Amino acid sequence: MTKIKEASTNQDNRKNALSKCPVTYTLYKIGGRWKPIIIYNLLTGTKRYSELKRLIPAITEKMLIQHLKQLEADNLVHRKALPVIPPFVEYSLTDSGKELRPVLDAMIGWAAKNREVTSGSLSRVMEDQLQ
Repeated sequence: MTKIKEASTNQDNRKNALSKCPVTYTLYKIGGRWKPIIIYNLLTGTKRYSELKRLIPAITEKMLIQHLKQLEADNLVHRKALPVIPPFVEYSLTDSGKELRPVLDAMIGWAAKNREVTSGSLSRVMEDQLQ
């Protein structure tokens, strides 16, 4: 694993942006390809790992596990492991995670409006990334 140089200007800028810019902080916590989708699927209630995997078929197991751990560490998702065989693990949103509903609803509204304007087409860059 690569060691991060703590005294670098880049690290200082990142820390400042996270502590002073609410948009940067929010994107750090819920940004990326999978976190918003995981949170969105948990808005309807508690889900088992297998349910989340079924609801998000394009995500790999590694990415789902990794993002669930990050969301749990950020206090957005609660993980409840029941002591039975086979293991039974449930995921639900914390109160902080539930507060993201209006943010996700706004993203959905923006996407619906923007798709109509652009006829649902993706940029060439986006299309290249998806291939």
